[in-house]
Amino acid sequence: MGTRAGGRRTGPKCIAIVGPFASGKTTLLEAILARTGSIPRQNPVSSGNTVSDHSPEARAHAMSVEATIATAEFMGEQITFVDCPGSIEFSFEAEPVLAACDLAVVVAEADEKKIPALQLIMRKLDDLGVPRILFLNKVDKAIAGVRDTLKMLQPASAVPLLLRQIPLRKDGVVIGSIDLALERAYIYREYAESEVAQIPGDDKARELEARFSMLETLADHDDHLMEQLLEEIEPPKDAIFDDLAADLRDGAVTPVLIGTAEKGNGVLRLLKAIRHDAPDIEATRKRLGAPDGAATLVQVMKTIHTPHGGKLSVSRVLSGQVVDGSELWLPGGDTAKVSGIYRMLGKDQSKLTIAKAGDTVALGKLDEVKTGQTLSSAKGGAKQLFQFEPPQPVFAFALRPKERKDEVKMSAAIQRLAEEDPSLSLRHNQDSAETVLSGHGEMHLRVVRERLEGKNQIPVEGHAPAVPYRETIRKPAQQRGRHKKQSGGHGQFGDVVIEIKPLPRGSGFQFTDTITGGVVPKTYIQSVETGVRDYLKSGPLGFPVVDVAVNLSDGSYHAVDSSDMAFQMAARLAMKEGMAACSPVLLEPVMKVEIVTPSDATSKIIALIPQRRGQILGYDARPDWPGWDVVEATMPQAEIGDLIIELRSATAGVASYRAVFDHMAELTGRLADEAMNTDGKAA
Repeated sequence: MGTRAGGRRTGPKCIAIVGPFASGKTTLLEAILARTGSIPRQNPVSSGNTVSDHSPEARAHAMSVEATIATAEFMGEQITFVDCPGSIEFSFEAEPVLAACDLAVVVAEADEKKIPALQLIMRKLDDLGVPRILFLNKVDKAIAGVRDTLKMLQPASAVPLLLRQIPLRKDGVVIGSIDLALERAYIYREYAESEVAQIPGDDKARELEARFSMLETLADHDDHLMEQLLEEIEPPKDAIFDDLAADLRDGAVTPVLIGTAEKGNGVLRLLKAIRHDAPDIEATRKRLGAPDGAATLVQVMKTIHTPHGGKLSVSRVLSGQVVDGSELWLPGGDTAKVSGIYRMLGKDQSKLTIAKAGDTVALGKLDEVKTGQTLSSAKGGAKQLFQFEPPQPVFAFALRPKERKDEVKMSAAIQRLAEEDPSLSLRHNQDSAETVLSGHGEMHLRVVRERLEGKNQIPVEGHAPAVPYRETIRKPAQQRGRHKKQSGGHGQFGDVVIEIKPLPRGSGFQFTDTITGGVVPKTYIQSVETGVRDYLKSGPLGFPVVDVAVNLSDGSYHAVDSSDMAFQMAARLAMKEGMAACSPVLLEPVMKVEIVTPSDATSKIIALIPQRRGQILGYDARPDWPGWDVVEATMPQAEIGDLIIELRSATAGVASYRAVFDHMAELTGRLADEAMNTDGKAA
């Protein structure tokens, strides 16, 4: 024992700070930067003056809305911290960061309501294979004991939560911590290094019990340690630290450190654990499957558009080195030239001349580079090391500039925002002529709108996207349409008789002809179909018509005055008059919805579905997700627009859903009248 971890890993490290919303991630980053001397003092989040609060949107909503990068020096080593947003609406920011980082610090607290959010984070770390330390924050405010808290949090983690410290209390107040590996007490001092002390006699028994529990867990992965425990032999401290580092790097355990970030308590011990135990860039390269060789490899973690410096690609240098002016190959064979290398401290940048393996830097003006891409100095580029797909959007609004002159400007601004946040999607709805912006929640899109209006100075208007209603018919009809016009010279003449009948739902449109004797020449039959199809774009209720069959059965023509246009007009006239007699009815799209929710909120979700005209198909436990359920239902698309707001409200912000089109259903009565008044032409 004592050689499993292979010693401390030196070199630059990249650490992601993740955790549920309002768990204290930004406060922890601020405390780390103050403790390392990167900033002169620790600013409280409430001041709106922290390193992470560099955007007006973050200050306005008192929450992180994008990842913040800050590089610090600690005990002669360079560590870059990336503070990732905690809200599920902005959680996609973390994925490309986590792929390229060495370790994640998961900030959590003794709050049972946040366990589902913690589970989402832990599951993502498992999927990406990222080792993690859990920093149990706000221990001074916790009512439950720390070991009871770990029992409460354990269901969120697939691997054991390994307690490395226990709180030291005096008169019921947390005054410090006891390190179970060092067997040493630390007395907290606000915003300063803790004072080392002997473990008080009254706490010795509690410390021994917690320490033995820690060693038992470590022994699950170390036979020699197991033998020592069975023989009641005290293992050497250096061997214990070796096991702690090895099990962390292997992902076998999640070590738990405690503190109160707001007061700077426990931060130094966390930094020392990161410095000693965290894996290095070599382990991260291996996890990503990076090829061996001398080529420079760069993984892009985030894209930023700055007001004056242009586009910056925040990147991890996986191997080799990057110098200003380096030419890097993109996936697909294009190249991009680096114009500026910067070290980041929030919104502040300091210029570098070179970035080496392990460094996390911002590379300037790589205009064609996207978040998540792998860049290489090898000709032709390297294989993409990290593939990610944004989750399906759950909220959308139709967007337009208040002034038409800003349309091109708005389009360019949204394109830049989508580069910074690939989870945004933009599409043009041809039916409604709307530009529809989609994202992961109401707050997500609110921030986008605020950036358009603030950062880009483009006043915009937004509203719920139009529902793609359709209309069909319930009964058949026959109708003649005649278009005749004489104005001197050649006139216009077209005469058709058409039969209109309904088709089964989902059949679309069919056109046939049963013309005999050439009463409508073949030359004009196609013109009739064109006229019919043109009319079907907007039926008597004001919506596209579906599931109808039209047969051209009779008609007449004039040898001189008939024309392609005349027969199109005749067909449209016949359709206009005939469709009114076919008992038109409105159709609305119905979606199949799959909702994922914590089990304790399932009853609430089931109750709200009928309130939105939904039908429950069933629910079951979510496979491989303890404490989660999947609820399946059908629901009209018109009811889904703001569904996510209600789902998140019922589940402490963690529920989500996927929706796919299922079928069209008739809509009548008051709801149909409202739909036609809003979107159609009929009242």
